[in-house]
Amino acid sequence: MDNQRLIFFVILSFSILLLWDSWQKEQQPAKPVQKAPSTTSVRSDAQTPQLSQASIPSGTVVAEGKPENLLSGNRIKIQTDVYKAEIDTIGGDLRSLALLKHHEADDKTKPFVLYEDKGPRINIAQSGLIGDGLPNHKQVYTSQASAYSIGETDKQLQVRLSWSDAAGISVNKIFTFYRSSYLIDITYEISNLSGNRITPHAYYQWLRDGQAPIGDPKFVTTYTGPAIYTDKEKFQKVDFSDIDKGKEKYPKQSSDGWVAMLQHYFFSAWLPAENVQREFYAKKIGNLYAAGVIIPVGIVEPGAKSSTKMVLYAGPQEQDNISTLAPGLDLVVDYGMLTVIAVPLFWIVQLIFKFVQNWGIAIILLTILIKLAFYPLSAKSYRSMAAMRIVSPKLQKLKEQFGDDRQRLHQAMMELYKTEKINPLGGCLPVVVQMPVFIALYWVLLYSVEMRQAPFMAWIQDLSAPDPYYILPIIMGITMLVQTKLNPTPPDPIQAKVMMMMPIIFSVFFFFFPAGLVLYWVVNNVLSIAQQWQITRTIENARADKGHG
Repeated sequence: MDNQRLIFFVILSFSILLLWDSWQKEQQPAKPVQKAPSTTSVRSDAQTPQLSQASIPSGTVVAEGKPENLLSGNRIKIQTDVYKAEIDTIGGDLRSLALLKHHEADDKTKPFVLYEDKGPRINIAQSGLIGDGLPNHKQVYTSQASAYSIGETDKQLQVRLSWSDAAGISVNKIFTFYRSSYLIDITYEISNLSGNRITPHAYYQWLRDGQAPIGDPKFVTTYTGPAIYTDKEKFQKVDFSDIDKGKEKYPKQSSDGWVAMLQHYFFSAWLPAENVQREFYAKKIGNLYAAGVIIPVGIVEPGAKSSTKMVLYAGPQEQDNISTLAPGLDLVVDYGMLTVIAVPLFWIVQLIFKFVQNWGIAIILLTILIKLAFYPLSAKSYRSMAAMRIVSPKLQKLKEQFGDDRQRLHQAMMELYKTEKINPLGGCLPVVVQMPVFIALYWVLLYSVEMRQAPFMAWIQDLSAPDPYYILPIIMGITMLVQTKLNPTPPDPIQAKVMMMMPIIFSVFFFFFPAGLVLYWVVNNVLSIAQQWQITRTIENARADKGHG
């Protein structure tokens, strides 16, 4: 197998894998609704109540989770420099959250909506208290105002909701938004004037459907669903399909870690304070999913007050920013098995971007750096191909001479390679070594929100989306055709025709790839053509000077 065929084989195998994954996603049958598993309680002391199906979180969904039965009260509107949000007075749910600095995939005039509760899509953040008479996400809060906005000089904005009962227990639920930040603090202030000791727990969860977000890539499957991290168990995804089957596996209790709800480019995460016991859960109730965390508040004696705070991150998967928020939080940008290659690639391209301020140019410069790094291996590959190109006429004569006698043909070819000092597989290893870099870069371009809707030039205004006019894929096909012409012609006529068709096939195939990846491939091909042409010309001239035919 020569070098060019190996390239096509590896890329085709990778492409078929992506297509199969996408087909499986589209064709899989509807999953049956399974009974949600029960949760084990977090117990801070002997008086902590045991959580059961009758207490939150197992009953966290109204009317079996049907979207149309979500209770709704008055809406409190919030505006900061990064958020446009709505909080419902029932439960103090965060029902709507739009990210003002990011836009919808299909309409760049509208801000990207992360949380919503209208229409068929459901994704909201809920929280409440566990304990007799304490407010969960179904109780009604009151607010002093119906709209809040952060001032031009303010560093934060507080939205205070209040609840009380006739027994003498009052609760303030306080949302704190920060300027230029995707962190939201949710604080419960509990005042106990009931005359009885209470031992509350607080739960924080998302309620969402199991569908991928609108605008998600159609060509490949990106993960949507919960993920849990602890220092002991590390990062674990909790797939919706596993929840359906009751086969989900994740750490239930820990003194560290966080829980997140992931989707392409964006995510939310509950980030409990360090050294606080916590219980994680993920389950399906009705046709929706709930995932979250429970933490103990502690004993509140009669006449005493207590408070507890949870940090919510809700925003883009910006790797530099989220890596500082909690241990392991940068793992939500999941490059899979090639993380060890993808992370340095992203670091380099991001560093280049800081100087050039254009992701397209950054990709071009990264391609040049990668090409330089692999120059010795590539040169070895192209020298082998050039030598094969020179002896191609002799190989063709051997084929005509021995016809269908495969054994004698093979022996004659080996003798020719030995005489000409050619290793027909000499270019294989360099190509195999470079392919993981190509695949890793694919995942970097697919998962890096920094490149989402990033313009390059002219007609390419989103490097994470396919070229709208297919110009780059066509150019890529032309460069592949030129490379095919530079390669030795296979002795087999059928193989030769297949090799000539490959550029057309891959051009069509790359219509669906992110423009940034196609840009990388075009630049890589152009550099490869220049390198291959120079090496081939040098070898042919050297042989001509020595009088070889």
